Amino acid sequence: MQFADPKNDLAFKKIFKDERHKEILISFLNAILNFQDGRVIAEVSLIDPYQVLKIPELKETILDIQATNKSGESFIIEIQKKDLDDFTKRSFYYTSKAYAPQLSRENDYSELKKVYFIGILNFNMFTNESYVSRHLIASQETNTQELDDFEFTFIELSKFTKELEALYSILDKWVYFLKNAEDLTMIPIQYQDMQEFKEAFAIATQATWDEHELEVYDYMKLKEFDAINALRTAERKGFKKGFEEGKAQISIAKNLLDILDDETIAKKTGLSVDTVNNLRIKIES
Repeated sequence: MQFADPKNDLAFKKIFKDERHKEILISFLNAILNFQDGRVIAEVSLIDPYQVLKIPELKETILDIQATNKSGESFIIEIQKKDLDDFTKRSFYYTSKAYAPQLSRENDYSELKKVYFIGILNFNMFTNESYVSRHLIASQETNTQELDDFEFTFIELSKFTKELEALYSILDKWVYFLKNAEDLTMIPIQYQDMQEFKEAFAIATQATWDEHELEVYDYMKLKEFDAINALRTAERKGFKKGFEEGKAQISIAKNLLDILDDETIAKKTGLSVDTVNNLRIKIES
């Protein structure tokens, strides 16, 4: 049995953005946001439910998932596989975009409902060791949350190291599913007694996908590989360029050793004083 990678944009939307299987998204949100008792989400309305896109239109997609509950609160989920060094700003942008349109023409600010942003990251963004972190707007003086209309939760998949035998919470099971589903060949026993997980694995089974979905899935994987290869190529070229420039600086420094002091040579070449001094010692010895 071959499962799709849930981190793939197409697979993620197909699993979590299906009107016919909203219990999957509801379970995911309740687990990620730690909603219990009176806060548990029982129903959600999907904004722009999943539908497979034509490949030329892929670049037009923005949010992975946006939904609201019966109280009008908004939930935004965005998955990011590569560290582009701008995800914090993007999370604020997406959250504000969901918040402002709620306002009616009468500017009744009491109508504004809370927005929850969930970022699923395939890289490390914070210095804490926990794979899940929650960020609130708190008072600097009292450390209390008095402005509560925005809330951010980030899942850093690279920090999640639990094995199947250690999955005790629903949160752990969802994060393990996101990180490892594509490497599994069958539904683990830890998941088989929960309907939402059985459905999530069933949707992720590529044998049930149509030809166009498989085409878009593969196209997205190729785009990701292309981006990674482009980054590696840029890094290699940058290293080679830096190495060549360094050789030139050292060559110039060698020619100046007989006529200038170390500090002056360092200023002329951009090398450190220690590097010039070590170069002088090496040549003199």
